[in-house]
Parts: sequence; C-alpha cells; structure tokens
Amino acid sequence: MNGPEIHVEVAPELRLFVPNARRHGSTPLAVDGVSTLGHVIESLGIPLTEVGALVVDGRPVPVSHIPAAGESVSVRAVERPQRVPGAPLRFLLDVHLGTLARRLRLLGVDTAYESTDIGDPALATRSAAEKRVMLSRDRGLLRRRELWAGAYVYSTRPEDQLRDVLDRFAPELRPWTRCTACNGLLKEATKDEVAHQLKGGTQRSYDVFARCLECGRAYWKGAHHDQLEAIVERALTEFSGRG
Repeated sequence: MNGPEIHVEVAPELRLFVPNARRHGSTPLAVDGVSTLGHVIESLGIPLTEVGALVVDGRPVPVSHIPAAGESVSVRAVERPQRVPGAPLRFLLDVHLGTLARRLRLLGVDTAYESTDIGDPALATRSAAEKRVMLSRDRGLLRRRELWAGAYVYSTRPEDQLRDVLDRFAPELRPWTRCTACNGLLKEATKDEVAHQLKGGTQRSYDVFARCLECGRAYWKGAHHDQLEAIVERALTEFSGRG
C-alpha cells in the first residue's frame, strides 16, 4: 500500500456496504492528504446518509476533516430515532418502493412516490425542492449532493422496510387519513357522494365511506380491510408515541 495510512473501523451496521476484505476490525487505508474524510468513507462504498458520528483519535470531527497519517477513525451509524431538522418530516420514494409507499400512506405518513423511473437527478431535485427525505436502495442516488436528506432502505421485504423506516425516523402515525394511491388527505363522504364509484354489492353492503380530496378516490372497509388493519395495529403497537 502506497502513501500515508489511516486506520478505519466501521460500525457493524455499516459493514454490508464495505468490500469483504475491509469488513472486520480496524483496516489500514491509504490517504492523499487532500481528500476529505467524507470522500474517503464514500470511496469505501458507505453512503454518508448512513453515517452518524465520525470519531478521530477519540474526538468527533465533521465530514470535511482532512485525515492525516496515523489517525484512527471510527465510523458510526446514524443514531435512532434520527431527527431531520428544518422541515416537517416527509418522504420521497423511488420507483422500486411502491409497496412501502402505500404502507406509509396507510399509516398517515406524508409520502411522495414516483411510479416511473424519472432518473436520479430529477429525484434529487424534487427531494430538495419539497424538503423530503429520499428513501432508496440506490447508493448512487443517495450520494447526490443536492438531496435534502436521504436514507438507505436495507431490506427487500416490505414488512422489514416499514419497520426500519418507522424505527429510524419515528414519524407521527395517523392511520386512515391519507390516500394510498396519491398521498392526498381523506375526508368522510356520504354514499351519495361516491355512488358513481360503487358497484351494486358495495352499495348495498357498506354505509361508511371516505374520499380523497386530491384524486377523488373512494374508500370503504372492503375485502382487504382486515389485512390493512393488521398492518396498522402492528405499527401502532410497536411505534406509536415514539415521535
């Protein structure tokens, strides 16, 4: 290995991002005396959205720190619950996280979602313009500097994805208040107001309805309500009141 070296120890939660040879213990790493510690960490494959405290020789430093030869660096994970200052907590999800988006909306969490692939630059721009936390499994997207804030979604299973986001950010939960299709707010509606959306059996069997103020979609306690209720109850039992 050429050039001055630092020793880097990565928190266990972040080791999945690091090549196998560097996953365990303190690893020597060459530095050039110019690149910031943030750049060095990203070069290991770790998105800075996942990094909490950076500790060099026992003292906290910013990502702009220029590491010097012989320093020992501890890369820690983001503390939970994570606070995002400066704006109401709300999210933006990429095209691959549609189920997670619908479940967050079911819980009343403000969640924008792109159902088509509009590209990383457009997603990052929207995150910044609307001050939304970008949720994605795309590490390249999470490295874009124009993001308002971001977080890596660790699992491919919607159940685990939801638990992870609720555990990490502790959003306020207000179930049954948002449209799972468009994220608009729901309002109670009479049967007459939504009659044009109802089939005969639904019209005869149900009397309590809600309607989205944005897209006009009607909601009632239909065949899948028990499944949705189970998702809501699990989330409220485990995470309600943590915000």
